[in-house]
Amino acid sequence: MFRIVKKQKLNDTVVRMELEAPRIARKAQAGQFVILRADENGERIPLTVAGYDRERGTVEIVFQIVGGATMCLNAREEGECIPDLVGPLGNPTPLAGLKKVAVVGGGVGCAIALPVARRLQELGAEVVSIVGFRSRGLVILEEEFRACSSRFFFTTDDGSYGEKGNVCAPLGRLLQNETFDEVIAVGPLVMMKFVAAATKPYGIKTLASMNPIMIDGTGMCGCCRLTVGGEMKFACVDGPDFDAHLVDFDEAIRRSRVYAGFEARAREKHCNLLKKGEAE
Repeated sequence: MFRIVKKQKLNDTVVRMELEAPRIARKAQAGQFVILRADENGERIPLTVAGYDRERGTVEIVFQIVGGATMCLNAREEGECIPDLVGPLGNPTPLAGLKKVAVVGGGVGCAIALPVARRLQELGAEVVSIVGFRSRGLVILEEEFRACSSRFFFTTDDGSYGEKGNVCAPLGRLLQNETFDEVIAVGPLVMMKFVAAATKPYGIKTLASMNPIMIDGTGMCGCCRLTVGGEMKFACVDGPDFDAHLVDFDEAIRRSRVYAGFEARAREKHCNLLKKGEAE
């Protein structure tokens, strides 16, 4: 059992949890993920390690409440335990030797980008962070990004906070005047697709952190398959980071929508159970 040490609401739909998991905390690195279940009969959920404290033996996860499984996880409170937590899984983001990097995060993907930015700062790299959200009410982790960035750019689609527009606007201006060793993009598939399109003409290596449908996290189920450079890859064991210029984003976007209806029904079922419990 894994105890919830701390729970924090980051916005109306995004929650950060700190979990007691000393063996995972001892091994975890930026870019890796865990798989958990909120209860004995629950769905397996892959979530990136958003932070870790080796001395305290804890790991952080950040999740968006989008379906029945994440609603169930959100129902857990500090001091309670979840039954299953496996990790760290996947490969750490390769950061050694990088001197100047643009880290681009979108939405809840910023929780994945943050440990990468922090680790780059620890390695002495110049970190330029660009983060974007749909609106001010969805903003998360702003101060944490500012603390680990040499420069910080903020956008919202509706202009309610920071620069109006998406992350490609400040990124495009930077690319016209500066050179980066690498650009690392983490966020919605469409966002990463356009970041890759923006960097390709400049020949700047660009990584995309891929988070497709996943079950076991060890390469056995095949659900997380992607096409990268014309070859099939598994995000769980070959990734989750891939050369963004080689990823077939259109295919990945199509696959990501396969279970949208199922997720909606699971959310509705969970809401109905909660209402029934309250009524009783």
